Amino acid sequence: MLAQDGPAGQAGSGSGGLAVAEHRAQGATALTPAPPTAARGALWTLGASWTATRVLILLLVFGIIRISQLDVTTDVSVIYHGWYEVLQTGTFPMDDVTWQYPPGAALVMLLPGMLPWTYMTSFFVLCGVFDAVAMTMLVRNGMRKGRSFAGSWVWVVGVPLLGPTVYCRYDILVTTLAVAGLLVLLRRPVLGGFLLGLGGLIKLWPLIALAGTPRGRRTRQSWTAAAATLAALAFLLAAGMNGAFQFLTFQADRGIEVESLGALPLHFARLAGAWHGQVMMNYGSVEMLGPWVPVISKVAVLATVAGFGWLLVWRLRARRWQPSTTFDAALAALLIFTVTSRVISPQYMVWLVGLAAVCLTVRGTSQKPVAALILLATALTTAEFPLMFGQVVNSLPWGVVVLSSRNLLLLAATLISCYRLWKSTKGTAPQAVSTVVAEPETNYPVRPGIAYEQSLLDD
Repeated sequence: MLAQDGPAGQAGSGSGGLAVAEHRAQGATALTPAPPTAARGALWTLGASWTATRVLILLLVFGIIRISQLDVTTDVSVIYHGWYEVLQTGTFPMDDVTWQYPPGAALVMLLPGMLPWTYMTSFFVLCGVFDAVAMTMLVRNGMRKGRSFAGSWVWVVGVPLLGPTVYCRYDILVTTLAVAGLLVLLRRPVLGGFLLGLGGLIKLWPLIALAGTPRGRRTRQSWTAAAATLAALAFLLAAGMNGAFQFLTFQADRGIEVESLGALPLHFARLAGAWHGQVMMNYGSVEMLGPWVPVISKVAVLATVAGFGWLLVWRLRARRWQPSTTFDAALAALLIFTVTSRVISPQYMVWLVGLAAVCLTVRGTSQKPVAALILLATALTTAEFPLMFGQVVNSLPWGVVVLSSRNLLLLAATLISCYRLWKSTKGTAPQAVSTVVAEPETNYPVRPGIAYEQSLLDD
């Protein structure tokens, strides 16, 4: 006598509830793979779309097509290249307050210098290569049983929505590490933890993607691998170069960046003539300094603490882990981190696009409407930077309207993401319905829990 489970991916509970073995009929628990011809057609369409959109990005970054008079490539040609010159001497840019990054960022700044082209061209080549790696992994994952090419399409569409900025910042490299780490996390938790730890050493936020690992062995292995990678490489960089952690002293003195959610009250007050602070380049970004800024900074920190406190409560109370839960939790955690930050630079959107793409590789994800909001917010991000950045900096009406729309979309995406994550994991797995099934004598009972394991690892 065997008990039949509920839907695939809901066969076990995160609280240690008994997972019941399920005798699966052929094709009953997974969508039938697409016919070879249809699959090839989808791959050709994805490949052609990726190629066309990336050619467009390169035309933008090399100035052949211009959408704004603002030159977004100076971060690479001036700032990154300047850091590269300093890092070559064996020290971090300790006297440069624009250096706001963990020590692993030094590896990214040094990498273009190893290629045969100019520093800027080499940087763009690296961005293209990492972009292609992320695309390849998303497509490969989408070909597995029960998975979808929707995530690949989010990446194809979302990256070029950021315009030339996406290849003129190193965030696409870090996002690729996070995408790769998440996609292998359930099947190979040690490798996933290593990749996310490496990403965290470069820009911290990939560590957030570990928020939704299933309780038990995978959490222990992935978190340990991430911590070991982060600690070991940070030690080596600190031992080999001076000033590895100088960036921490710069973070404490930051103001409110003009594009952040916390800046909106200041923009509206400035429009009404009630705020008379300064807007200036400060610690590598355009920030608002003056009245109310210290209070808003404290509120932002408290909001971050509250958001991650909610994540902890969710993790402790979650009862049902599905194949998409780890990805969905990573996106929710990153949204919390982003909207409560004192800085929302345009390139941050590629982080969200990357994790939204990972979520949509699983057909049962709870984050589909969230991904749509992120794509809309990404398009508005390009509208406010670089197209209308002057109006944003000066708090002019249309600039404030576009910025407010983008930030409120991100806030809505965060709330919806958290709600849908909570709803998808609450309660217990559906009760098994006992039925009598005639089985040959050669069949043996499957050990408890294997259905849950299979739902996570089923390819």
